[in-house]
Amino acid sequence: MLPHSQKRITRLLITVLATGMLWFTACENDLENIKKISSMTSGEAIDTTRGVDVIYSDSAMVKGRMITPLLIKYSTAKPYDVMPDGVKVISFNKLGKEEGTIVADSGIQLENENITKFYKNVIVTTADGTTFRSEEMIWDQPKKIVYSNLRVEMHRANGDVTFGTSFISDDKLTNPSIKGATGDYSVPENQMQ
Repeated sequence: MLPHSQKRITRLLITVLATGMLWFTACENDLENIKKISSMTSGEAIDTTRGVDVIYSDSAMVKGRMITPLLIKYSTAKPYDVMPDGVKVISFNKLGKEEGTIVADSGIQLENENITKFYKNVIVTTADGTTFRSEEMIWDQPKKIVYSNLRVEMHRANGDVTFGTSFISDDKLTNPSIKGATGDYSVPENQMQ
């Protein structure tokens, strides 16, 4: 049997160890919470949604639709969404008729700026059948423009093809301006003489 003073020291040691373990565990949990909170402000994904189909409307009129299999939201000072597995955007006119589409392998939407960037195998189709192809298209909604700083191809319904080093247009793609333009154009026979 232990003397009285050794029993007291043993109890004191057990109490100190138990208190230390509780304090360490409490600190560890707090550290985990701090890490989670700081990761939210450092740009870690805060929401992942699969099978996204969003309808955009204004005054009860459907303006557009965005479809993507995966949307990942990031929380930063400038929040953004990533669509890594493909995206399709359909725009509609005032009568609800499809006006054009944008299809890409991936996209990024900058929430505060209302800018959507489409990447890799980007194909934009207009109501008149004109298609634009590039590895990048940027849709700046506040400025109402679509542009690319990379090589672009424009295919018209009549078979004309224009190639360029970059381009800019209004967001309806009715007035495209292509830099460094070359192409294959059909010329009616009566104009060849």
